Amino acid sequence: MTKSKDTTEKKSAMTQIDNELVRQLAGVLNETGLTEIEYEAGGLRIRVARQVTAAASAPVYMPSGGGEAPAASAKPADPASHPGTVKSPMVGVAYLLPEPGAAPFIKLGDTVAEGQTLALIEAMKTFNPVKAPHGGKIIKILVESGSPVEYGEPLVIIE
Repeated sequence: MTKSKDTTEKKSAMTQIDNELVRQLAGVLNETGLTEIEYEAGGLRIRVARQVTAAASAPVYMPSGGGEAPAASAKPADPASHPGTVKSPMVGVAYLLPEPGAAPFIKLGDTVAEGQTLALIEAMKTFNPVKAPHGGKIIKILVESGSPVEYGEPLVIIE
């Protein structure tokens, strides 16, 4: 009977959550910008994760030389819900230029054709082109060149 009681006490102690450790791990997430962290010691395993909204994690690209104010006021509240949104096909780093110092693939207001390269996503030292799924006018660029992107994160809106 004592063997069963000892096992139950050990399981109970292992399932208790160390609130201070969870707070510290959450602090590491905030400091580093990570979306999840996992810690394991002495048979105890803790995973802390947070969801990042695309609007909060994606900086807005603002070209120099005045954009159109009416287009900005006509934008949807959530860029991912716009039917012309082009989303990242993978996790990586987005680049809007083919190489440093070159002209960008697209600019706000440009008209693009179906299949035209909009950006590159670097993943595992490989540059993967993001192609326009349809032709239209670029009304919003939602990422900065060199910024990290998540799978499914809105990159560009084509109308």
